[in-house]
Amino acid sequence: MPLVDRIGFGIPRGRFARAPDAPGSKASLGLRIALASAAIALLWVLPRWPGEAPPVAPPAAATPFVPSVQASPAPPAAAVAQFGLAEPGLDPVRVTARVDPRTGLREDTLTRGDFAAVEAPALRIQLTRGLQSGAPPTLFVLMARRAANGPALDRPALAVARTGARGQVRTKFGAVETLDVTFAGPSQRTCTGFVTRDAAFQLDGWLCAPLARPPEPQALGCMLDALSLVDLADAGTTAAFAAAPDPAGACPATAGSEAQSRVGSLSRRPQNKK
Repeated sequence: MPLVDRIGFGIPRGRFARAPDAPGSKASLGLRIALASAAIALLWVLPRWPGEAPPVAPPAAATPFVPSVQASPAPPAAAVAQFGLAEPGLDPVRVTARVDPRTGLREDTLTRGDFAAVEAPALRIQLTRGLQSGAPPTLFVLMARRAANGPALDRPALAVARTGARGQVRTKFGAVETLDVTFAGPSQRTCTGFVTRDAAFQLDGWLCAPLARPPEPQALGCMLDALSLVDLADAGTTAAFAAAPDPAGACPATAGSEAQSRVGSLSRRPQNKK
């Protein structure tokens, strides 16, 4: 007998022999096991049916977000200060105050009149206090910036259409640089823009006379000398506003009609068109 028959791995003969694929044969059982294993592997390999969501692991416990860097505090509100104009006028004076979050400078803004009403005067003044970095801008650049910030003052934005005569007027704040500026917006009118150069703070803005013409130098000087400020947190600036007008200025401290009749010391140079 062959060796394979003696250890039981031989192929049966005679009537006990079965076909390799008979249900009860060892070859059939091994084939079924192999087919079942292949089917299980195929189910894992093939993509899932469309619309069948993949198994989702249970959600982990939510961890609250804790920032590593503290948020910057909001800019401090501007302290109360009395910024006014002791000059008669039909329109009321409106004053707003804020601290610019980008620069940290305090800005007090005084306005009177409506720029679009060309038949009446219009005034805008901004008092800026604090340590300013860099060289101060030219008066032309300053006027363009202020005009573009109209929406910040609940007013339409303006644009500088052209510029005219430059000059200088003496006030209680020292020398004030002036520039005739024609603004374009809801209406077009020519005003006198100004900025202080001698004070520790900065006063700038524009004064518009009726009928779209620049104001007289006397009117601008008297208006600046009539400004007042009371700020208990800033004694130096308060004292500067309380100073007497410059005797050589456009509006010296004299009584009523005499003060209004003085001619301002505004020297004009040739026009500079931009």
